[in-house]
Amino acid sequence: MTTELHEAPIEATRIIEPPPKLSWREKRELRRRRRVWFEEILGWILVPAIIFGCYWLLNVGLTALGTSPAALMDGLKTITDAL
Repeated sequence: MTTELHEAPIEATRIIEPPPKLSWREKRELRRRRRVWFEEILGWILVPAIIFGCYWLLNVGLTALGTSPAALMDGLKTITDAL
């Protein structure tokens, strides 16, 4: 003989609701925060590169003119000592 099992109907599990949509102000705040981080990282990379590039360009320019930064500093020191 077979026995019939009478089980309760399957209960629905909790439905996971999607997170609430962000308002335009919250989206704007997220964009600003990301932009600030991007600008900060970019600044930490670009500022030293620009400073190094200016120093290198100064050395190349002075070498092309046949002098050096040390020679310029010595000349300025001589001029200021004469005053």
